[in-house]
Amino acid sequence: MTAHEAHRSYDAVVVGAGHNGLVAAAYLARAGRSVLVLERLDRTGGAAVSTRPFAGVDARLSRYSYLVSLLPKKIVRDLGLDFRVRARTISSYTPVERSGRATGLLVGGGEKRTREAFARLTGSDREYEAWQRFYGMTGRVAERVFPTLTEPLPTREELRRRIDDEEAWRTLFEDPIGVAVEDRFADDLVRGVVLTDALIGTFADAHDPSLAQNRCFLYHVIGGGTGAWDVPVGGMGALTDALATAAREAGAVIATGHEAVRIDTDGRAAEVTYRSADGEAVVAARHVLVNASPQALAELTGDAPPAPAEGAQLKVNMLLKRLPRLRDDSVDPREAFSGTFHIAEGYEQLATAHAQAAAGRLPTAPPSEIYCHSLTDPTILGADLVEQGYQTLTLFGLHTPARLFERDNDSVREELLKSTLAQLDAHLAEPLADCLAVDADGRPCIEAKTPLDLERDLRLPGGNIFHRALAWPHAQEDTGRWGVETAHDNVLLCGAGAVRGGGVSGVPGHNAAMATLEATGE
Repeated sequence: MTAHEAHRSYDAVVVGAGHNGLVAAAYLARAGRSVLVLERLDRTGGAAVSTRPFAGVDARLSRYSYLVSLLPKKIVRDLGLDFRVRARTISSYTPVERSGRATGLLVGGGEKRTREAFARLTGSDREYEAWQRFYGMTGRVAERVFPTLTEPLPTREELRRRIDDEEAWRTLFEDPIGVAVEDRFADDLVRGVVLTDALIGTFADAHDPSLAQNRCFLYHVIGGGTGAWDVPVGGMGALTDALATAAREAGAVIATGHEAVRIDTDGRAAEVTYRSADGEAVVAARHVLVNASPQALAELTGDAPPAPAEGAQLKVNMLLKRLPRLRDDSVDPREAFSGTFHIAEGYEQLATAHAQAAAGRLPTAPPSEIYCHSLTDPTILGADLVEQGYQTLTLFGLHTPARLFERDNDSVREELLKSTLAQLDAHLAEPLADCLAVDADGRPCIEAKTPLDLERDLRLPGGNIFHRALAWPHAQEDTGRWGVETAHDNVLLCGAGAVRGGGVSGVPGHNAAMATLEATGE
C-alpha cells in the first residue's frame, strides 16, 4: 500500500491480520465492501502461523496454535478456502505406573479396543461405561450449541431450551466441572484426562466458583458439533495463508508493517491512525474491526482498559530424529504420540500443581500434553526428513501462570522446561534428549515459549491465549447482538476476546462481519 493509497476512505478497516481479522476482511470484501487490513508485523496470521524455527531444518511447524476444532465448516465453504483438516485415529494416551508396572490408558482405535484399555487399567467396565455416558451427553450438547456460534447470541434461557437437557445444563453451566468428574468417575487417571479439557490456557481448580474451567471445558467439547480436535494439513499457516488469499482475491487490501496506533470515532465515521516505515498516516472508515485484545482496543480508542488478563501455559516445539520408545511396551509410540499424550495429568496431580502455582511456586510435577503433528500430516516436513523418520512434537503445559515468570523469565523457563521433560522421561524407555534432532548450528531442535514470551512476541495480554477469560456462548449484560459490539457503534471487536472467541475458530471474525453488514443494510 502506498502513502497515496493510505489516504483513501474505506468501508471497513480491520486492525490485525490474524485469522479472525482475515475472516472478517474476506466476508466484507466478498460482500462488495472496500476493506483495508492493517497488520503490525511483516506477515499475516497472528498466532495461527507456520514457521521454520530451527536453523537450516526444513520443518514448518505450527509455532503457536496447533489444532483445529472450533472452525465452522460454514466459514471454509463460504469463503471457498483451500484448507483441509485430518482426523486423528487415536484420541489420547496417558501413561501411568501402577503396582510398579508401566501401563497406561489408550483412548481410540475403535470401541472394542478402548473398552479393553479401560478394563485393563481399572479392572472393570465401570469407568468405560461412565465415559461413554458422559461424552454422549457432551456430544448432544455440542450438536445443539455449535451451530449457534455463527448466529446472533441466544439468551441464556434460549440456549438452555435449545440444549433441552437439564442434567447437561447443570453439569456444564451451573456446577463446577469437578462435581461431575468426581460423581461420574472413580479412577484418578480417568478423572484427570477428563479434567484437562477444562484447563487448557485456563488457570483454575476443578471446583473454582468462577466456573472459568467450565467455560474452557465447554469450548473444548463442542467443536464441529462433535468435540473432535483435528490436524490442519500443511500446518496452521495453511489456514491463514488461505484466508489471506481469499481476502485479497475478494478485493481486500492487506498492508503488513502497518501498525494502528489510534482510533477516533463519533459512532458514525472513524479515522485510524497508523505507523509504517513511511511514517504516520490516517485512513478513514465507516467501520473499524479490531482483531486484537480488549486491552489493545482500549488503548486504540482511549477507553478505560479491562481487567488485566493472565496466561498460564508453556508451549514447546520439538523436532525428533525418531519417536522415543515407551516404558509401556504394549503401546506403539506412533499411536501414543498421534493423539494427545497426557503427562502428570492425574486428577490429584492437577490439583497439586494448581495449588503450588497459586502459592507462587512452579509445580514440582508440571502437567502437560504432547502430540505429534507429522504422524497425521507429514507434509510439514521436507522429503528428506520424512524419509529419515523425523517427527515433530508439540507440548502444551498447564498451570504455569505468567506471574511465576516475572522474576526472571529466561531462568524460570529453563527450570520449567527441564522439570516438564523430566516428567515425560519418567514414562520413556530412553531419554527424550537422545531423540532430539539438531539444527544447522548443532543445537537441539527445541524451543519453549512462556506466557511472557507470547505477550512480547504476539501482544497476547499476560500471554493469555484467549485474550481474556472465555465467556459463555450466550448473551450477557452489554454483550450486544453478536457479541462483538463495543462502546462505539462503528467499532467492533473481532479478536479472541469477543464473546464466543478463543481458539482458532474464525467465529468472532465472521460475527463482526455479519454485524457490520447488518449495520449497513446488507
